[in-house]
Amino acid sequence: MPQRHLTGTRIRERRMMLGMRQTDLAREVGISGSYLNLIEHNRRRIGGKLLLAIARALGVEPSALTEGAEAALIATLREARAADPAAGAEADGLEDFAGRFSGWAQLLERRHRRVLELERTVETLSDRLTHDPHLAAALHEMLSTITAIRSTASILAETRELEPEWRDRFHRNINEDAARLAHSATALVGYLDSAEESDDTEISSPQDELDAFLGESGYHMPHLEEQATVDVDALIEGQEVLQSAASRAMARTYLQRYVKDARTMPLPQTVGAIGEYGLNISALAQHFSTDLPTVMRRLAELPESVTGRPVGLVSCDASGTMTFRKALDGFLLPRFGAACPLWPLFRALSHPMTPVARVVKQAGRGGGVFRTYSIAQPAGAVRFEGPTLFEAYMLILPTDPGERLPDTLEEVGVSCRICPRDACPGRREPSILTDGF
Repeated sequence: MPQRHLTGTRIRERRMMLGMRQTDLAREVGISGSYLNLIEHNRRRIGGKLLLAIARALGVEPSALTEGAEAALIATLREARAADPAAGAEADGLEDFAGRFSGWAQLLERRHRRVLELERTVETLSDRLTHDPHLAAALHEMLSTITAIRSTASILAETRELEPEWRDRFHRNINEDAARLAHSATALVGYLDSAEESDDTEISSPQDELDAFLGESGYHMPHLEEQATVDVDALIEGQEVLQSAASRAMARTYLQRYVKDARTMPLPQTVGAIGEYGLNISALAQHFSTDLPTVMRRLAELPESVTGRPVGLVSCDASGTMTFRKALDGFLLPRFGAACPLWPLFRALSHPMTPVARVVKQAGRGGGVFRTYSIAQPAGAVRFEGPTLFEAYMLILPTDPGERLPDTLEEVGVSCRICPRDACPGRREPSILTDGF
């Protein structure tokens, strides 16, 4: 049954939930019982004042009785069914189920969302455990401290005659080691728990610090847009999150390039050009007489209110190591280690100066469909003397719900360790995610 015809079903379920008789509801809204019976069996459409009157009598918002309230719910149920086709959930009657048993439907929706959240948590933690050198160093330090405490405690327990001076020294060592262990464990928990922000978290990398700095500003720097001259070093010195010299150097490179991009594509003119060309990268590059990477970076630097949709961007150097990442909901990025070799980003890197436009679907539950635009070009001036180094960029845009997509989508992953694809020509190592996960 089409979703738009389920208003009557929802009215009937709500009325029965309240223990109200059909004749009582009909009398209260001023219609006959037979007409209400036709409405409740979805044989008469309803709207306007009558819908408002029935919603008021049932004590709910009108939207709870119309299709708008269930559109997201039914979409999520379809997503859950597509994520686990082996379960054999029927596609027919899904709208009717959501209308008649809204409580069960909402329960399934919440469980599906929770599964997605847990899977992403597992993916993130696995990525860290596998590839994070800082985490490995922290765990090594904790194990060393535990070993030292155990050795000292063993001496105290097994040596019956021990001079007071040495006993006091061993006790002091255990106390100091235990305090260091507690401090390291607290920092480690804060580092792993990405849902909680802790100012005391000391285990971080320069990339983490840069990501935190850019995340706080949404990658957009209004003061860099407005000022004719900008003291980048002064701006960096005022950022407490940039603790290391490496992160400050990375931030300096980003801000200097930001200023250059803003001069090439000033904000007022960019807003007008987007209004005329949309997010057509080639048209914008031609309009501002600049290259494609500049346009990609500029779109990623602007707020969503200007671009009209969220924009993600990743870049890598000639080794394939990611040098910049602006994440996008539904398109996961590896926090550490190598990304999926099937990304169009690396295809562009192997064919410099050749634009690559692809529609991709990220594998796994919750993975979305995106349009990607990639290109690789020399990093700096091209000369006969010395090697020519390349950098590649990939702009990521979400697809519209009604957008016409290719019949066959290219499926990509995040990284091999957390990619659920069984047969993949680019797989480097087994995945921890199985079909039964």
